[in-house]
Amino acid sequence: MTFKVKDHYYKKAKDNNFYARSVFKLEEIDKKFSVFQKNDRVLDLGYFPGSWIQYTLTRIGENGIICGIDIQEINNKLLHHKNIILLKKSVDEINSIQDLGYERTFDVVLSDMAPSTTGIKSVDQIRSMDLVEKVFSLLPYLLKPQGKMVVKVFDSNDAQVFLKEQKRLFNKLHYFRPKSTRTVSKEFFVIGDGFMHNR
Repeated sequence: MTFKVKDHYYKKAKDNNFYARSVFKLEEIDKKFSVFQKNDRVLDLGYFPGSWIQYTLTRIGENGIICGIDIQEINNKLLHHKNIILLKKSVDEINSIQDLGYERTFDVVLSDMAPSTTGIKSVDQIRSMDLVEKVFSLLPYLLKPQGKMVVKVFDSNDAQVFLKEQKRLFNKLHYFRPKSTRTVSKEFFVIGDGFMHNR
């Protein structure tokens, strides 16, 4: 079931040539938690259609790099930027940094991934948690020591239990629900700062 409402943020995104309203969630997160620095190397998991990449480019500058992966067809409109690399790939195909064609880990890992929803709450929550757990399992291979992370989570008891267990992985772990999140949504974001690298 897809849920689309042409609200204030939808119109604002369209007016500013962003591919999706979700760009304002990342902007709000960045303003509050200072996620990006100039020249950062950023990995965006589940980037499609690419609004987070559009925003990230404005923050990392000409010498930064952003790699986006998604199971959707590549959005060729993004490829005119020399510092963007896009891969059609499932997160389940990633087991090392080399699987992305890199040797050096990233400064920031982003994930706005969501599962294909069934409308069955328990099934959708499990699928969502599978994605969140996968991202956390990959951090030792993809994120540099002291790096930062932003991951979307759909709230549930399992999610809360899992995230409590992950607090030790970062110097600081914040939970945040941006204002642009739809009121009916159970999503929030986990922002990790200062990754404690312990592969």
